[in-house]
Amino acid sequence: MAATIKDVARMANLSIATVSKYINGGHVIDANRVAIEEAIRQLDYRVNTMARGLKTRRTKSIGVLIPSVRMIFCMDMISAIEDELSREDFSTLICDCQGRPEQEERKMAFLLEKQVDGVIMMPSSSSSVAARMALAAGIPLILVDRPLPDIAADSVLVDNMTLAKAATTELLRAGHQRIGVICGPEDIYTTKQRLSGYYEAYEADNTQVASDCISFSDYSLEGGYKSLEKLMSLTEPPTAVLATNYETTIGAIMAINRAGLRIPGDLSFVGFDGLDMSTLIKPELTMALQPVQQIGEQAAKLLLGRLTANNKSDSGKSSIYGSDADMIPKREIMLAGKLTQGSSIAKMKI
Repeated sequence: MAATIKDVARMANLSIATVSKYINGGHVIDANRVAIEEAIRQLDYRVNTMARGLKTRRTKSIGVLIPSVRMIFCMDMISAIEDELSREDFSTLICDCQGRPEQEERKMAFLLEKQVDGVIMMPSSSSSVAARMALAAGIPLILVDRPLPDIAADSVLVDNMTLAKAATTELLRAGHQRIGVICGPEDIYTTKQRLSGYYEAYEADNTQVASDCISFSDYSLEGGYKSLEKLMSLTEPPTAVLATNYETTIGAIMAINRAGLRIPGDLSFVGFDGLDMSTLIKPELTMALQPVQQIGEQAAKLLLGRLTANNKSDSGKSSIYGSDADMIPKREIMLAGKLTQGSSIAKMKI
């Protein structure tokens, strides 16, 4: 039979109230903490998180909503989030929304049913229904990569406009004027920001944008493949291409190889994310990189901050949960990306 909290209290020679206080994140003196931990170890005691959640409204679990588990960006970000949360003994429930708003709403309902203490969300679209569900439930919500304009929540973003502008400028400086760009869905924040950076680079260079060189996809490998094929089938194909996420970069490279094109001899190329991937492809790619590790870390820290915000327990010690978190102004953390130099850009011959 599994050990109970009464068994732990008996072995530690302490009251059930003291053991319960420790298990639920409260402060106990060091001697009691050592005794409780030793009893837990010897008895192999496991906390019933669902029962604890019903009693304390704390489950020590965080929901993470992402558009797709197939996206390398999402998986790297989740790894960083879990590393940060595990230091505070929080677990995560990962939900793949498959890029569909209706699925996002169902997954949010599932997380709320599981009584998660907070949600970190990378919106699948501009729809804010799922986000509103979290706010209505009174739990902290952190938006990553893509803010929602009508939702007052903390967010962790990357300066995608500056990053895309730097990548496009690099190609313009090499003499390329017809630069193909493989974007994501038109209504996604990151698509709009990266495309704005593309336009800004042209404007700063006083060069006319070739609108037929702009291709929208779905941030997938297949989307990158088809977009590259579409661009290279133009009557006047681009001399350079910028892919704007990891999957479209891989898809575009596959299409380039399939067509027998050489980088940079036949086509100059700049990819997005995936530094390790860039070194495996020859020649090494010039890449626009997002600080994925930082994004995950900052999102987790913002959420933990909301859960620890300014609430005091009866003993005067900080409580890990509290409505006073709502008194803190909403924060937006904007992180900088960087452009790494490879050998995938050739200068145009005049």
